Amino acid sequence: MTPIRLVVADDQSLIRLALRVLIGEEDDIVLAGEAEDGQRALELIGREKPDVALLDVRMPAMDGLDVLRRVCADPALSGTRVVIMTTFDIDQYVFEALSAGAAGFVTKDTDPAEILRAVRVVAGGESLLSPAVTRKVIGHFHSRPGETARDPHPRLGSLTAREREILGWVATGRSNDEIAERLVVSPATVRTHIGRSMMKLGARDRAQLVVFAYRSGVEIPD
Repeated sequence: MTPIRLVVADDQSLIRLALRVLIGEEDDIVLAGEAEDGQRALELIGREKPDVALLDVRMPAMDGLDVLRRVCADPALSGTRVVIMTTFDIDQYVFEALSAGAAGFVTKDTDPAEILRAVRVVAGGESLLSPAVTRKVIGHFHSRPGETARDPHPRLGSLTAREREILGWVATGRSNDEIAERLVVSPATVRTHIGRSMMKLGARDRAQLVVFAYRSGVEIPD
């Protein structure tokens, strides 16, 4: 199996060292490079085209969110998934980062095994989007009345009734298995509908589907 190629960007040398040691003990993840500021991170990602980039939010020269936006806007880097890493309250960044295309979040005090799991999950094409993070997206819209239906996705009408229903369930943060159980269908059926919705709406990943759902005023189950 080809190992996951990872780039790490953080302005704290101790954090980079800890991650380097952690990754060095894994057989399925290799460190493709590390950077101490956002500008060097962007250059490194552009050169190495890693599978996953683990980016700190606050860095000199360019912050992690700016690097994220540039990576997601570059077609040549479409194969690179970005995980945002922060010591700060995720409330400040979650919606902005999801909108820009982040595949997930970790905090620096996260258990090392969870950081490795995050890298593996997003490298496999999924999003590290827990119900807790999804609730923060909900809170963003609830705190700004009228925003939910202000910016509906222009291709929302291309979804079938079933795809739109499942889109609403995706926005609850539930897994494919949990959605399948609620709708009494197979997980494979749920995956198919989600894949078609992503293609029709031009979503980079599951996380962006959640943002599109809330922006478009899709009905979200309790």
